[in-house]
Amino acid sequence: MKRLIANAKIINEGRSFMGSVLVEGERIAEVLEGAVPEGVLNGADEVIDATGKWLMPGVIDDQVHFRDPGLTHKGDIESESRAAVAGGVTTYMDMPNTKPQTTTIEALQGKWDRAAAVSRANYSFFFGGTNDNYAEIQRLDRSRVPGLKLFLGSSTGNMLVDQPEALARIFGESGMLIAIHAEKESIIKQHIEAYKRQYGEDLDISFHSKIRDEEACYRCSAEAVELATRLNARLHILHLSTQRELSLLSNSLPLREKKITGEVCVHHLWFHDGDYAQFGNRIKWNPAIKTLADRTALRAAVNDDTIDIVATDHAPHLLSEKEGSCLKAASGGPLIQHSLIVMLELAMEGRFTNEKVVEKMTHRPADLFRIDRRGYIRPGYYADLVLIDPQATWTVAPENILYKCGWSPFEGYTFHHAVWKTFVNGQLAYSDGQVNEAVRGQEVRYLSE
Repeated sequence: MKRLIANAKIINEGRSFMGSVLVEGERIAEVLEGAVPEGVLNGADEVIDATGKWLMPGVIDDQVHFRDPGLTHKGDIESESRAAVAGGVTTYMDMPNTKPQTTTIEALQGKWDRAAAVSRANYSFFFGGTNDNYAEIQRLDRSRVPGLKLFLGSSTGNMLVDQPEALARIFGESGMLIAIHAEKESIIKQHIEAYKRQYGEDLDISFHSKIRDEEACYRCSAEAVELATRLNARLHILHLSTQRELSLLSNSLPLREKKITGEVCVHHLWFHDGDYAQFGNRIKWNPAIKTLADRTALRAAVNDDTIDIVATDHAPHLLSEKEGSCLKAASGGPLIQHSLIVMLELAMEGRFTNEKVVEKMTHRPADLFRIDRRGYIRPGYYADLVLIDPQATWTVAPENILYKCGWSPFEGYTFHHAVWKTFVNGQLAYSDGQVNEAVRGQEVRYLSE
């Protein structure tokens, strides 16, 4: 089938121009600038008039927690991938802190099988490193795994890697990209005990960013950078939250030559610690939302390419699990349906350009992880595409939230862009508020060095 997406404003590879894209089957056949040739128009089986719309590559989210298996009461691959395509996300990389944890080949195969059956978006899964599973790491097919995920501080799932010999082997011998959750466990524990002694057990949300503070983040990130540099490993620091950590990164090299890279999540670009009073535990994440100065620095680091990727750390919990003190309420929240729209809203405010949003959410994830033929609007690439209506005004409300957990930290906020249509491998996965339940994504493949 030949489908022509005609007369859109195409935002791709640092440019915005009026044009059209011809899709044949699952791939992009032609990218046409200006008027559509009559022969192309007449030869299409279907023409989508995208006049007034923006056409972008589909978002690649390198950090999600879809909760499948074992935690599916609050999210699963089927439900959260539906929310993903509704948000213009066509490819995701899921994290290993599920039940069971994805730290064996058997558990990884179970996720591949589940996603092949139910995922509306393209899928991939990080493999979890532990203190004692290096033999399993050696067995991995590197073309099927984006990298290893290590928790270097306590977090949801309790996958703490803290033995020096295990870290040295993973960093020095695995030859794989290592993505880390970096918060220093010993500092966090010290802060918890100090605040409990002073204020008691029932600490409210305002203490969260004090317990998981700049020092806890920086110290852990710095130790990981030192280890990666010494052992020549590829290190990717997930969900950066502080200005100080940016000193560990550099924008002096092209992305392909960087050994140390960094990601920021949309919530750290949108919220700051002054928002705890309004939103409470709904914006409780690990790492914590930090100061206004940190947020300003993170935004600047996106613009100057110190930070390489913008993602979500999508991590749904039931609202009932988000109740209680900051020591008891679950950390994490649902984001994937709204991440692209949040970034376009910030672009509308002048914080970023639309081209920068596309670069950080599609091009750079594809390049950093060396994904096979995704992340760009190019002939021969998979037709993972999203059409944005830049004139739509809508308010996030329970009736339009697709997360299984049923809530969003953006509830009540009115956005000024909307996802109109999402294509996954040339298939129309989402259109005008409806998910195409027949669409299934593909497993992502990775190219060798």
